[in-house]
Amino acid sequence: MPASETDNFPMARLLPPNLVSLFTQALKSYQLSNATFRVLCSLNPSSLSSPPAESLIPLPPNAPLKELLVLDSSFNPPTLAHQRMALSALSDHSQSVIGNSYKSRVLLLLAINNADKAPKPAAFPQRLAMMYIFAQDLLQAASKTAESKKECEGVDIAVTTEPYFHAKSSAIADSDFYRGTVSVEPIEQVYLTGFDTLIRIFNPKYYPNDSMAKVLDPFFARSRLRVTMRPDAEWGGAAEQIAYLEELRRGELERVGGRTEWVNRIEMVEGRKDGEEVVSSTKVREAVLKQDWDALKKLVSEGVTSWIRNEGLYTQAAT
Repeated sequence: MPASETDNFPMARLLPPNLVSLFTQALKSYQLSNATFRVLCSLNPSSLSSPPAESLIPLPPNAPLKELLVLDSSFNPPTLAHQRMALSALSDHSQSVIGNSYKSRVLLLLAINNADKAPKPAAFPQRLAMMYIFAQDLLQAASKTAESKKECEGVDIAVTTEPYFHAKSSAIADSDFYRGTVSVEPIEQVYLTGFDTLIRIFNPKYYPNDSMAKVLDPFFARSRLRVTMRPDAEWGGAAEQIAYLEELRRGELERVGGRTEWVNRIEMVEGRKDGEEVVSSTKVREAVLKQDWDALKKLVSEGVTSWIRNEGLYTQAAT
């Protein structure tokens, strides 16, 4: 049930026509380029009140950037947990830069390592379309937050073929899209991650021949990790997750081949508060299968909810 064939669940905002087709063509062009990173389009606060564009338009920053907030995910689909991570980072950043002209920018990054294979349960163009809607919803939510309203210049939607954080960071740093800004200082990349990702980054199995320090030194020179704690049965409570970081500081990171000083480039922040909905892509798919639309609205934004219903996504159980 494509969006063009039904208006039962109208979108909150107008979208470019044939959004999925636009992203399909953009992906094909990207694959032919052999580039490792490309921004496909950008949205800024003014785009929320403008007529929808008929094409995907990348808009390089037009003001000095202090930080690039990178939200790297499979976005299958983008959820309210993603939104909370971005809004929290925007708010904290704005409080730390009051009084200067620097602005923050959000990069939504989708890795398409296996772009020639049909990804499940939602194809890459569909995920990119949901990222577009998510970006609209994020800008709208940020505009209602006094702290972040003045500091979010825009949201970029990009793809990469790099599978690892250090390689993604390098590709972003080398991109003309951001190097062409008028920033007087290097742009610091801040990766918005969950605690499970922090565990993977320091897993020595990803660094053969004791190469962790060589691989991650350049990454931590230009990047920081903002880690949202994820208290649950698998990862323990907040206290246990903070204790893990302290273990790294006390020598565990050196033991596995890293450097203790990297811990100074890691920030742990509070995750889901008591009583807040547990959000996951699995729960989204379960809600859709059950046609529990009230549950779905607690997991994804209004715009993404409408898109999932209009496009008939996640209606088949994963095999």
